[in-house]
Amino acid sequence: MVASTRSLEMPVQYIPRVGPAMAKGLLRLGIHTVRDLLLYPPFRYNDFSLCPPIQSLRPGEIVTIQGTVVSFENVFTKSYKKLARARIQDKSGILTVIWFNQLYLSKIITVGSMIQLSGKVDWFGHELSMQSPEYEIVSNDKETLHTGRIVPVYPETHGVSSKWLRGRMRFALTEYDDLLEDTLPDVIRSRYAFPRLAQTLESIHFPTSLAKAEDARKHLAFLEIFFLVLRSNYTRAKWIQTKHSPILSLSDEDKESFLSFLPFTLTSDQQNASAEILQDLGRSVPMNRLLIGDVGSGKTVVAAFACFASYKNGYKSVIMAPTQILAEQHFNSLQEIFRKTTIKIGLVTSKSKKSDDLSAFDILVGTHALLTKEREFSKLGLIVIDEQHRFGVRQRQLLEEKEKSHTPHILTMTATPIPRTITLTVYGNLDVSILSSLPVGRVRVKTWLVGNEKRENAYKWARNHIKNEHGQIFIVCPFIEESESMATVKAAESEFLRLKNTVFREYNIGLLHGKQKADEKKKTLEDFRNRKLDILVTTPVVEVGIDIPGATVMIIEAAERFGLSQLHQLRGRVGRGMKQSYCYLFSESLDETSKIRLKTLETVYSGPELSEIDLSIRGPGEMYGLKQHGIPLFHFARLSDQTIMASAQKEVRTLIEKDPELKDFPHLRIRMEKATIEPSIAQN
Repeated sequence: MVASTRSLEMPVQYIPRVGPAMAKGLLRLGIHTVRDLLLYPPFRYNDFSLCPPIQSLRPGEIVTIQGTVVSFENVFTKSYKKLARARIQDKSGILTVIWFNQLYLSKIITVGSMIQLSGKVDWFGHELSMQSPEYEIVSNDKETLHTGRIVPVYPETHGVSSKWLRGRMRFALTEYDDLLEDTLPDVIRSRYAFPRLAQTLESIHFPTSLAKAEDARKHLAFLEIFFLVLRSNYTRAKWIQTKHSPILSLSDEDKESFLSFLPFTLTSDQQNASAEILQDLGRSVPMNRLLIGDVGSGKTVVAAFACFASYKNGYKSVIMAPTQILAEQHFNSLQEIFRKTTIKIGLVTSKSKKSDDLSAFDILVGTHALLTKEREFSKLGLIVIDEQHRFGVRQRQLLEEKEKSHTPHILTMTATPIPRTITLTVYGNLDVSILSSLPVGRVRVKTWLVGNEKRENAYKWARNHIKNEHGQIFIVCPFIEESESMATVKAAESEFLRLKNTVFREYNIGLLHGKQKADEKKKTLEDFRNRKLDILVTTPVVEVGIDIPGATVMIIEAAERFGLSQLHQLRGRVGRGMKQSYCYLFSESLDETSKIRLKTLETVYSGPELSEIDLSIRGPGEMYGLKQHGIPLFHFARLSDQTIMASAQKEVRTLIEKDPELKDFPHLRIRMEKATIEPSIAQN
């Protein structure tokens, strides 16, 4: 079969020299169409633009040389190594080039041919050489793609190399140049002096300088963010116009009744968030609100207030959590809150029978098991989704579709700390409530960075703490099993055995990690909660949804390998009661930047603030996509693109205020109606 039309939507297998076999490899990289290929970004660049004569080469330089192949031979050394060795000559001298285990090159690189090579110059024995460089046979009528320039390096998969991708990328850019159309309004494109989209894609894939590549990335990042924000605003407007929900209002007497159930007073943040949510529930327009709160800030009680409103109006509520542990945690918390009422709370997990009658429950808490076709709900007024980033859009839709007669109100919750600017961008279609203060009586967790030289003193303190204060201890390790490449990192299983047999041999110690069976994990947690265990060695599986009131110490091994936000999440597993709690950040890193970054946890206790600090210190590195929890995948936007985000939001706001239905921009309106977001290239 041959594709009949030229289109950016053409399956990638019909591009010359791709075919069905290579297309399978491209599918693993998420490349399905010509459009996907053009939007596939390099994750870094090799600067091979320096082209000195051979005579002037110095050890350690990364350069490109061009010359004639004067000799080529395959060599078998005394140590049984297989080498391909060439001698390359230019007007100034001769250089030896070595490739390991690539004897097939003798059929490609022939004596007398003109060749260009890019790589690092270093010693091989007693002579300067290049080892395993990129190479290209040079001809007068052919552009070099792999040497002598800024060369893109792409994420690869088995059978699909960056070198092969560069060739197909060049073909696609040349062949489909006339189909590339930027749908950004002209007035906005002019304001930011953005070039033609085809020129921008040329600069991202084959830049003439690293500065040009960065300019192109920023242009594409703006487009991605602009269309995400525009879609959020447009979707929100359509949601308000077309969806209708039951009015779930509460009288002042009902509000006082709920507050009387609680053994504590709501914080000002909890009061404000509850008021915002109850105001939303009191309207026929569906609520679509995000509740962001640090670990331990009390999101569950705010959600319970909303569930109470649904119950008082004769409707049911569903709370969905990503794990059985978290679902059981919510179930237990709600039972405690509503213990003095007749509200019936049910729990649905993978172990629940599909034939169970759910109609008797007023509030259902569960995992993905709630989504099965066999489970039907009636009079569903409220859906609460915890750690919402762990559920796909389709999963959330399936839950909404359980109610046929109306649209349930939706409250999503997350403890993932992300910068405010990114929150406003990603969740532009949601109203946002934020819990930033700790509940009354909750004590901040004292935190210290502990170097290797103070490790034994910390262990001694921990033993005394268990003995004298009867506290319990989490010890978190980054990996389950030792890896040869990560030999210095403390792995949970080996650390468990070491601590059990040496440091804490007089105490009861348990092990928890994600590869254990559900029953085993549940029993371990119950033993820890019931104080049958003094210490729990674990992987970051405890990051979300585990509440052990008796746990007062958190020890985190190899803390430098975690982001500040994740460390903050882990720290939130202790200090759940009223006792003073402690967090020790063990680190063997001698890097000064790492120490500065980790020491911020000693004084900063706000999740969003820590995420901002982590971003400013660590930077985005080579990450071209926003791959943090709760953030949709972008191809070109970075976490550090705060200025770009603010600019894109401003442009969308101005556009929507003047033309909320996009009547003057029918091409944008058509695009907003589509189910998928393709932020950089117009739908043709």
